[in-house]
Amino acid sequence: MKMLILVGLLIIALYVFGVWQNNSIEISSFNCSSYDVPSNFNNFTIVHISDLHNKMFGKEQSNILEKIEKLSPDIIVVTGDLIDRHRYNLDKAMEFINGAIEIAPIYYVSGNHEAWSGKYPEIKNRLIEAGVNIIDDTKLELKRENSTIYLLGVSDPSFITSNYIEGTDISNIEEYLNNWSSIEGFKILLSHRPELFDIYTKNNMNLVFSGHAHGGQIRIPFIGGIIAPNQGFFPKYTSGSYSSDKITMFVSRGLGNSLFPVRVFNRPEIISVTLKGHN
Repeated sequence: MKMLILVGLLIIALYVFGVWQNNSIEISSFNCSSYDVPSNFNNFTIVHISDLHNKMFGKEQSNILEKIEKLSPDIIVVTGDLIDRHRYNLDKAMEFINGAIEIAPIYYVSGNHEAWSGKYPEIKNRLIEAGVNIIDDTKLELKRENSTIYLLGVSDPSFITSNYIEGTDISNIEEYLNNWSSIEGFKILLSHRPELFDIYTKNNMNLVFSGHAHGGQIRIPFIGGIIAPNQGFFPKYTSGSYSSDKITMFVSRGLGNSLFPVRVFNRPEIISVTLKGHN
């Protein structure tokens, strides 16, 4: 009888732990310091959202939205996979978008789930109607007084390839980054794919926001994530910041799940990055 009680308690504890791991959002706050940040953009705060996969966090996404509002962002960047192609529900994703757009301007690039859903025209139209700035393969200038920083975005390469087996055709990304590499000024890149870090570095990006890896799905303390798409087992880029030369990349663990429904030691994440200049 004692053994049955212990087993029952263990099952309950594991269930509670699983629910907490998959639904309790963690805020990860960082500073990004660079001599290239104009003085007028000092303390400019960017909230980064990725891989929602049309998951709900409270009524009308209230749990996410309340946390974002407390961060007082100047802009919100979304790096793809708002929806999940396996259980497509754009309305759930739009509940987040419609609430977040009231907090700060949103800048969005696509992910592989948008590309492979077959419904990207609908997604794009709904986002535009909500006031979202879609910056797939686009360069924008953000201005404060007489200062400018550049916000760049690339569409996901899955628009070129139809599945993981075909590999990844990054020719489109390489073309745009090569064209932008000579831009003078602080450059922020939105791209769904963190595994292309070396290419971002080669093309002189300053700050990159990415997702896609889901934190490695299951994380082993002190080791990291177990598996990530396009990186395989024990992936290199799954969570936190990665720096090389003058570039820093922030990889979101994301918010929702896709085919694999469980997160372990890998809570859903909102990233907040504040720019710090040295002028």
